[in-house]
Amino acid sequence: MRPLLMILLLICACSASAQIYKYTDANGNTVYSDHSPDGVKSQPVELPPLNSVKPQTPGAPSSDTANRTPARNAYEVLELTGLPTEEALRANNGTFTVSVLIKPRLQAPHQLRLLLDDTPYGQPSNVPILQLVNVDRGEHRLAVQVIDGAAIIQQSPAVVFTVQRVHKP
Repeated sequence: MRPLLMILLLICACSASAQIYKYTDANGNTVYSDHSPDGVKSQPVELPPLNSVKPQTPGAPSSDTANRTPARNAYEVLELTGLPTEEALRANNGTFTVSVLIKPRLQAPHQLRLLLDDTPYGQPSNVPILQLVNVDRGEHRLAVQVIDGAAIIQQSPAVVFTVQRVHKP
């Protein structure tokens, strides 16, 4: 057991390019060392290659995460449609619907959640047509998130739009 422990310690302590030697000392014990002693017959020890980890570029999936679903940014397309950006959205009572363009289709157990002015709005849904009710007039930011429980999987870019409502005196 003790020689095995010495081998492990020497392997850990030595750099990858260092040579390990094996020889028998005057008392008949097998000794491992990083240098060959003078006047003693020694043999170089062939060590197996060391484990190495290659650095990954950010965003590149590793081999063990590539097969897992869902991965972050699992959707190639995630955006809101049906909102005018050049003119005001006329919604007299502040109620309107927006559509979510998502590719590939929404994967279970993912759900869609709207963010109105950077705050979660309404209940999560797995339907890509979402309704907003009684939204105040003025300028707003709207985005959609893909969520899995409390975890945010992906978020669309925010769309800035203006709601125009009829004001009754």
